[in-house]
Amino acid sequence: MTRNNQMHLFIGMWVTADGFIRHELLPNGRYDEARGNRKSVYQGRYEVTGEHIEYRDDTGFTADGSFIDGVLHHAGMVLYREP
Repeated sequence: MTRNNQMHLFIGMWVTADGFIRHELLPNGRYDEARGNRKSVYQGRYEVTGEHIEYRDDTGFTADGSFIDGVLHHAGMVLYREP
């Protein structure tokens, strides 16, 4: 599977159980993070390799996470795919 095809497995909205934090992984390799009522708090690029995701926001900040059993674990947060 190519990296682009792999990335597409994870495209969509990922949210914390309380819905406060929302990561939208877009098909063009970009993401948009909302928090509470604030939209587009963080935006940048992401890259998926296997079950690992690397984020680089537009200010240069980097973070990473892992997809484990269909759940995204990122920076101490647990996000679930929104249906």
